[in-house]
Amino acid sequence: MSTAERSPDLPRSSGISYQELLDTDTHPVPEILREESPVDLPPTFVPLERYVTQEAHDLEMEKLWSRVWQFACREEDIPEVGDHVVYDIGDFTILIARDEKGEINAFHNVCRHRGRQLREHGGRVSEFRCPFHRWTWNLDGTLAEIPCRWDFPHVDREANNLPKVQLGTWGGFVFINMDADCEPLEDFLGDLTRHFEKWPLEDKYKAAHVAKVMGCNWKAAQEAFMEAYHVVATHPQLMASIGDANSQYDVWENFSRAITPNGTPSPHLNWEPTQQEQLDNLTGRNVDGPPLLQLPEGMGARELMAQAARMQMQAIVPGVNEVSDAELNDSFYYSVFPNFHPWAAYNRIVYRFRPLGNDPNKSIMECLFLQPFRGKRPKPAEITWLTEEDDWTVATELGFLARVFNQDTFNLPKVQKGLRARHAAGGGTIPLANYEEAKIRHFYHLYEKWLDL
Repeated sequence: MSTAERSPDLPRSSGISYQELLDTDTHPVPEILREESPVDLPPTFVPLERYVTQEAHDLEMEKLWSRVWQFACREEDIPEVGDHVVYDIGDFTILIARDEKGEINAFHNVCRHRGRQLREHGGRVSEFRCPFHRWTWNLDGTLAEIPCRWDFPHVDREANNLPKVQLGTWGGFVFINMDADCEPLEDFLGDLTRHFEKWPLEDKYKAAHVAKVMGCNWKAAQEAFMEAYHVVATHPQLMASIGDANSQYDVWENFSRAITPNGTPSPHLNWEPTQQEQLDNLTGRNVDGPPLLQLPEGMGARELMAQAARMQMQAIVPGVNEVSDAELNDSFYYSVFPNFHPWAAYNRIVYRFRPLGNDPNKSIMECLFLQPFRGKRPKPAEITWLTEEDDWTVATELGFLARVFNQDTFNLPKVQKGLRARHAAGGGTIPLANYEEAKIRHFYHLYEKWLDL
């Protein structure tokens, strides 16, 4: 019987814990990885209507998206004066721009005259001019021109500046909040900076950015990337080298963390892979092909993979020879409420999930790769958009991860269809696992507070 299926007097799998695995590391481990903050909440049951109804979506727009801090873009996306991006969420459209002083501002992206959307796409301009009647604003949002100004004696110039949106930055990311009375971003993020102080995200550049339309609710989409519980069924090819049910889950005020170890077998297996078999699994060896790496005698798969990573990163990561095996092997995936998912250590991944327009059954999933560099900052990658029908492998910049995403994408529209069917048949709730879905439970704890449920 696999250790994942036993029922000992533990709140998790009886396989090796992540802290026990850290004890075997060949290098000193950062203290932040030694911290544990397990969820302390009653059992969680999620009502089906939250995923499928227009009423639930409308409530989110009213009480969540209009009031919460949310990641809108990277600072590097708008490096020069006049650079701007458009961030849309539901009915809201926000313009984030760098003005003549080099400062970043955010505005409601709507003409003050007849309500025309000012900018439909990002780019670089010297002013914001409405294509309808040519009302024009400066880059700092101040009103610059009204054609036939004499015909608007009743219009106060200052009162018709573009309405500003609260803005803050963290880790090279730009966050916006449409609530004028919101708490400062620093207070909302709380202790998150300490978790990333060894791996500052502002020191990395955006090497890839892919967005795909998903045939499911945004919450259903992001929940598939907040736990390792699905690996045994969705990604069985990874099980020889991923400690899925041995993951560690931690929660803090507005963010949570999962740590999934790699280079250690899944406790779901009823056989014990050799270290070479684990290495073959990590390196993607074909069943009938030769090993891509041969494990030296007396060395484990985790140690060799960490050594290989150190060699690869010599030129761009100072002090990489002192970096722990854990930082170079394992997956550290954080979730900042409600939809921002940065990975820590030397993982490149950042996720964002959001509704697509006002359809509760559609969403946008985005994946960014943030990479370290030396010297001049490379130009950030342009966004690649994929339709709902597009295969993830169209985005070649994602490499092998695209094939993994395909497995998740295969499930999610069918999850949405099933949720709609169950709701139509009379509703009900979804029971969440106490341990392995702890991050999702924490999300819904915060979600219910924001929506006054």
